[in-house]
Amino acid sequence: MTSRLCQQLGIEFPLFAFSHCRDVVAAVSKAGGFGVLGATAFNPEQLAIELDWIDAHVDGKPYGLDVLIPENMAVKSEKDLTSKKLAERIPQGHKDFVDQLLKAHGVEGAGDHARARSDDAPPPFWPEEAMELLEVAFKHPIKMIINALGVPPPAMIQMGRDHGVPVAALAGAKEHALRLAAAGVDIIVAQGGEAGGHCGEVSTLVLIPEVVRALKAEGYDCPVLAAGGIMTGEQMAACMAMGAAGAWTGSVWLATLESETSQIFREKMVDARSRDTVRSKGRTGKYSRQLKSAWTDAWEGPESPGALPMPMQSLIAEPAIHRATKAAEGGNAKARELVTYFVGQGVGLVSNITSARSVVQDFMQDYATAVETLNAAFD
Repeated sequence: MTSRLCQQLGIEFPLFAFSHCRDVVAAVSKAGGFGVLGATAFNPEQLAIELDWIDAHVDGKPYGLDVLIPENMAVKSEKDLTSKKLAERIPQGHKDFVDQLLKAHGVEGAGDHARARSDDAPPPFWPEEAMELLEVAFKHPIKMIINALGVPPPAMIQMGRDHGVPVAALAGAKEHALRLAAAGVDIIVAQGGEAGGHCGEVSTLVLIPEVVRALKAEGYDCPVLAAGGIMTGEQMAACMAMGAAGAWTGSVWLATLESETSQIFREKMVDARSRDTVRSKGRTGKYSRQLKSAWTDAWEGPESPGALPMPMQSLIAEPAIHRATKAAEGGNAKARELVTYFVGQGVGLVSNITSARSVVQDFMQDYATAVETLNAAFD
């Protein structure tokens, strides 16, 4: 495919694959798409190892890096705050709630978040650490940097300018997209409420043309990537017919053999329907779409103490879900009920576990077929 965005990034097909797994990133880029590594889970040292590996396995193909710098986070302005100090603020009632939930499913104690066991590790989603991650990234041939949960800080946008690398950001509403464009963001990812992870409430089918038209009306020439529930090449073609320059995808890669998810979660994805997801604060403290499970049910139930604000909720959620997943992998059927992960409503379109390369090839073929079908309809 020849388009301005494909030429700008040096890719064959404008399919963007967000993943926390380096194997997925490399596989997608090598297959002609654009892999994007989600860096939030890594510290700078770990990220350097991941990017070294990608460089050695991506055959010189382009890839990008996604960070998460929340625009609104209650403790963001606190100085010298660490995960350990923040964990000490978690109310005992929340700790007891998690322990009782795990115990009811045959899992003993969540333990501490890995960051909370360190004396100096910053809290999850910490802006200063995100900027350190970007500094690491620019020691590698990164071709795009992306931010979620708000307008990227000016320093991030300037970093992209200094290195000649486009800066992208996610928007869940028309007004968000306009703010991003006004701040100098180069590429807008318009993400509908069907998406996995942090998402808004406007559907993809409505959001894409709304954002495209709003940007054009204000004189902005930003490419728009469509996101939210996109699992097939036909959906990608439909979004591009509405003005999108490509598709930003995440959930479709979770059921691949290369993904970071457990085999149990992949199996749950195959079994799930599109109605088996929920937007809940029970994972990060902000609404994010996840696969329904005993964990999400509990946090939305009458006994719930209510989710803690970001980033505190992650300090109790991540170790608990990790412990439950390990127990399930060890044969604990009751613990399996707790297993969840971020995933969009497109999960209902997942019918099997396959390779990332196969997913790219299917997207390309299905996209081409959809375009042919549209052309034939007007012959």
